Amino acid sequence: MSDIGLAHYLILGAVLFVSGALCMAMKRNAIGVLMGVELVLNGANINFVAFARFNPAFQVEGQIFALFVIVLAAAEAAIALAIVLNFYNNHMTVDVDTAEELKG
Repeated sequence: MSDIGLAHYLILGAVLFVSGALCMAMKRNAIGVLMGVELVLNGANINFVAFARFNPAFQVEGQIFALFVIVLAAAEAAIALAIVLNFYNNHMTVDVDTAEELKG
């Protein structure tokens, strides 16, 4: 049985990060963009936890950073969903391109 090393976690984190970045770039729906942001944050969290596991000098800090990112993601999701719901009530769509008229 092969051991799962740091490289495996870093590859998984990179795949999640890139798929989240592509999701943010390709989706026109605000909910899809928010899912892409969550994938990017989860990819970063996997890297933090992997470094905390395999680097003795980074054990506590990696887990603290991961918890901080989780709290930040929850706050971001709550605020962003409130904005999306308000935008939907005003414009009857969650299409990101429709928000062009909000520019100053």
